Amino acid sequence: MTALADQIDAAFKEALKSRDTLRLSILRLLRTALKNREVERRGPLEEAEVLAVIRGLVRQGQEAAEQFEKGDRRDLAQKEQAELAVLQGFLPPSLSETEVRAVVEEIIREVGAAGPQDLGRVMKPALARLAGRAEGQQVRTIVQKQLAAI
Repeated sequence: MTALADQIDAAFKEALKSRDTLRLSILRLLRTALKNREVERRGPLEEAEVLAVIRGLVRQGQEAAEQFEKGDRRDLAQKEQAELAVLQGFLPPSLSETEVRAVVEEIIREVGAAGPQDLGRVMKPALARLAGRAEGQQVRTIVQKQLAAI
């Protein structure tokens, strides 16, 4: 079990003891999603996989909150936002656009990219190096801008 999974279990036990129903429900959902991914994988999860599961739940929660807002259900949207805050507490802090740009520039120099045709050569190491700290779409946009400027 990874350190993050241990942290999630500890938070779950704490929520049980303190009878925090909101935290308890979202942590139950998270633990179930992690267990399902373990079953799919047929083995224990690595830290990056645990983060991917959390990010997936965050994305679903954000979409649900947007839909509740559009449907004028502010009460449900607020509940989703509170659950998102719990999940985001387990994610590492995201890098700023400037920090992502610096990493991308370094990778472009390393692989010797010469223009937009080298998008794939830059994206693979960029996503690997920035995994868990930046959104894939954000990385792609920055890579495209940097390669277009060459």
